[in-house]
Amino acid sequence: MDRRQRKTREDIFSAFTTLLSAKDFGQITVGEIIEKADVGRATFYAHFETKDYLLKALCEELFCHVFDHLENNQTVHNHIFHCDPPESGFLHLFQHLLKNDNHILELLSCQNNDLFFQYFKENLQKMVIHELPAFENRKNPQLPDSFWINHISSTFVETVRWWIDNGMKESPETITQYFYLAV
Repeated sequence: MDRRQRKTREDIFSAFTTLLSAKDFGQITVGEIIEKADVGRATFYAHFETKDYLLKALCEELFCHVFDHLENNQTVHNHIFHCDPPESGFLHLFQHLLKNDNHILELLSCQNNDLFFQYFKENLQKMVIHELPAFENRKNPQLPDSFWINHISSTFVETVRWWIDNGMKESPETITQYFYLAV
């Protein structure tokens, strides 16, 4: 993707996340997104087939950012998320949630968050596969890998839900410890 395309994509993400801070996902229209991003309808659809695909891409952007660090130990990213990443991908995600980068919390707490959690879990499973060695000593050998990966991912998603529902009182480091203890 060239610089101009990346900038347009970032403008669309920015418009979308700004709208998410004011409205539920289900109430946002493509028309509002393109107006706020100051792009044409054809430009929007050249990047995203639907608003749901935009949501999916936002989630993938978050995980791509985390993967860049985990796989390449990069501290500078070409993504909409910027930070000084820690060693743990799970801690990295909790830190972004706490900072509410790109209004992720609005996605997690909106009425239509099931779609976001579906995309979140799909991408999370890829990260879990990458971080499986951290859980290897806890896995019962009778469990199939696919079950184990789903279990870890589900535990993380529910840990995120619990943390948000309880006001995010624990630090990202503490909630990451809770997650590791629960798996």
